Amino acid sequence: MTLLAATATTVPPESTQQAIGYPSLFLLVLIGALVPVVPTGALVSSAAVVAFHQTAPFSLALVFVTASTAAFLGDVTLYWLGRRGMGSKNGSRWLEAIRARAPEERLTQAQDRLAAHGVAVLVLSRLVPAGRLPVMLACLLAKWPMQRFARGNFPACLAWAVTYQLIGILGGSLFPEPWEGVVAAVALTLVISVAPSLWKRVRSAR
Repeated sequence: MTLLAATATTVPPESTQQAIGYPSLFLLVLIGALVPVVPTGALVSSAAVVAFHQTAPFSLALVFVTASTAAFLGDVTLYWLGRRGMGSKNGSRWLEAIRARAPEERLTQAQDRLAAHGVAVLVLSRLVPAGRLPVMLACLLAKWPMQRFARGNFPACLAWAVTYQLIGILGGSLFPEPWEGVVAAVALTLVISVAPSLWKRVRSAR
């Protein structure tokens, strides 16, 4: 009984987990949108696993709202910074960061698809690994106004949050312990992120 009591006191209650977890998720997804080195998809999936195992109502809904809002604000902020860089004589480090992560081949494809399909390409770009920044740069080069980008990016962020949350729910439903579901969700998101590049290498080798 003493060991169980000690364990219970060391595990934070759900209210404490939520008070820390949701602001942390928001901040990390926001930073990940601005500095695309944070695996935001894995973060959302992991948060969904934890929420799936909680008894508090609306936990999964709060994860969805938090993640999609942070992603939207991060994307819009990065696009605004990119527009400022496009209008500046010396550019900006944010614009250079977008260009550095948008290879010429991907940028050309994004421009062609954007010209042909418009906002639909922006929505799909959030679901394709490494597809967000080339399409964002294509929007910048096409001189899309902020309002047009924001209207297209809003459903893109909703679809992105739903997709990775479903991955987390799947991981949470398959395993009884939250940490097992987190491991499964993170592994699945990593597989999804590297699968296109591996397939492309295999095809090139053939």
